[in-house]
Amino acid sequence: MVKGTPQMVAQRRETIINACEALYQTMSFRDITLKEIGNAVPFSRPTIYNYFETKEEIFLALFEREYDRWNGDLESILLENEGLTKAQLADRIARSLEKRTQLLKLLSMNNFDMEANSRQERLTSFKVSYGKSLETMRRILEKFRPEMDATAVERFIYVFFPFLFGVYPYTAVTEKQRAAMGEAGVKYAYPSVYEIVRTCICTLLG
Repeated sequence: MVKGTPQMVAQRRETIINACEALYQTMSFRDITLKEIGNAVPFSRPTIYNYFETKEEIFLALFEREYDRWNGDLESILLENEGLTKAQLADRIARSLEKRTQLLKLLSMNNFDMEANSRQERLTSFKVSYGKSLETMRRILEKFRPEMDATAVERFIYVFFPFLFGVYPYTAVTEKQRAAMGEAGVKYAYPSVYEIVRTCICTLLG
């Protein structure tokens, strides 16, 4: 049982997640350790274990927070528009993901290991946020594309959401990767997040 007021517990959890997020800007998942995270928080490293048992649990909490932020964007699309054409809907969703680079980066990681090395209650909390994104997308399609039946809506969701796992690797290309592609003679257009997501949605909507 974690000691302290609910506010203090929440603040410390956020401090740990923020430290992990800051490290993730310049380091890879593989190189970030609980020791590195412990060095970046204003309390002792053993204290972290009162909130998270593994590095994967911290990343899963960061992942959950990113889904919550995107869910807010999707809710805005749903509630702030009376009607949208296919092109406008594709634009709104693509714009919502354009500013969620960290979500797309986390999606491109090995989520299987992240989930396997997290306690059930942590995984369930994450799945609640993930599930809300699926449900909000259903509501968006039902509102703005009423011509789509339930089967078409589900088909869209189970193509679009797996597609998101590959967006970051196709849009966040390092100079080393560009050079390798050039040396290999591979021609590639390097689309932006907005371009690749909008194209996918327009294709799925027909």
